Amino acid sequence: MASPSRDDATALLDRFRGHLRDRRLPVTRQRLAVAEQLFGAADHPSALDLSRRLRARGERVGTATLYRTLELLVEGGLVRVHDFGEGFKRYEAAAAAAGHDHLICERCGRLVEFANDRFERMLRMAADAERFLYRRHRVQVQGLCAECRGRDLGVLTSDPAPR
Repeated sequence: MASPSRDDATALLDRFRGHLRDRRLPVTRQRLAVAEQLFGAADHPSALDLSRRLRARGERVGTATLYRTLELLVEGGLVRVHDFGEGFKRYEAAAAAAGHDHLICERCGRLVEFANDRFERMLRMAADAERFLYRRHRVQVQGLCAECRGRDLGVLTSDPAPR
C-alpha cells in the first residue's frame, strides 16, 4: 500500500484545519501531529502504532488527545476506520485515490489492498436490480496469503522423515 501523495496529505491536513475551525475547536500542534502521521502512513496503523511513531519523532501527544483526534478525523471524513477482527481498530487516510478493498491473511495478518473494476460494476448492478441507491461498500476477504499457503504446501510435499 502506498501512502497518500504529498499533495493529498497537504489537502487532507488543510481540510482537517477547516473541520476544527468549523467546530470552533483549537488547531493544536498535537492534533496536527496526529493527522500528519496518519496522512503520511503507508499502512493501516492502530492508535498504538500512531502513539509509538509520534513518540519516536519526539512528539508528546496524550492518549486522550490521540483518540479524540482520531474521532475528529473520522467524523470529518478524512480518515476511514477499519476493524479487521484483531481486537482493535486501524486507520487509513481517506485520500482522493480510488476506493479499494482488503484481503486479510488469517494466519500472519498480512493486509493486501485490491481494486477491481468488474467487481465494482457488479455491486452497482446488484444494487440497481434491487432498486437500491448504491453509495459505498466495504469488503474484507479473509483467507491465507500465498506465503502462508506455500508453507502449508511445503509441509505436504516434503519427503517424510527416514525411518
